[in-house]
Amino acid sequence: MSTYVLIHGAWHGAWCWDKVIPLLKQAGHIVAAPDLPGSGRDKTPIREVTLQTYVQRVCETINVQAEPVILVGHSMSGGVITQAAEECPDRIKLLVYLCAYLPRNGESLFDLVQQDKESVSVRNAVFAADRSYFTIRDEAVKEVFYADCTDEDVARARSLLGPQASAPTSVPIHTTETNFGRLPRIYIQTLRDRTISPSLQRQMYTAQPCQKVITMDTSHSPFFSAPEALVVHLTSL
Repeated sequence: MSTYVLIHGAWHGAWCWDKVIPLLKQAGHIVAAPDLPGSGRDKTPIREVTLQTYVQRVCETINVQAEPVILVGHSMSGGVITQAAEECPDRIKLLVYLCAYLPRNGESLFDLVQQDKESVSVRNAVFAADRSYFTIRDEAVKEVFYADCTDEDVARARSLLGPQASAPTSVPIHTTETNFGRLPRIYIQTLRDRTISPSLQRQMYTAQPCQKVITMDTSHSPFFSAPEALVVHLTSL
């Protein structure tokens, strides 16, 4: 039995794990999936959301678990779990990057986004007038996130997606070999991803080698399109 902490990506909330959580629990594992500040059901004003508030939420969730956890970050939250690993490494057994950003020390998520010329998410982002948050054009939601998902899943997700705070994406990640660097990492690459292209995913896990790289022939949201296969991979670690 292991304890999994699942961290959602940008625009999403803990709801994105609704198909995965029951499967992990049925396999006998403990699962926690918090909403990050300003996301899902969390009511933190979006202009108060920072990378540090994200990291604090993750560390708070980890610290109340009975044992060190397998920490899974999707998409944007690859940066979040990386910084959390630097700040509370003793509470983490393994880091899992699910088609997620894997920044090096000194890189921000925005730095990585700018490198991804194949991504369709950037060209479909709509910023608020003060640039404090951004959304994805409604007509592009399926193409960006859910190309291989059912219409039912796409409709539900579209109704639940929220704005994404800009501040966490522009702050550089700071890590050391002493903390983050000593934790084992697994990368799950999604081969039909239009949000974080497979080429950028490969670039990141090559620059920061992982203990193992797993490939899934899915879009950016295997928690919807292939939850059973995703859980098999997670429980095999």
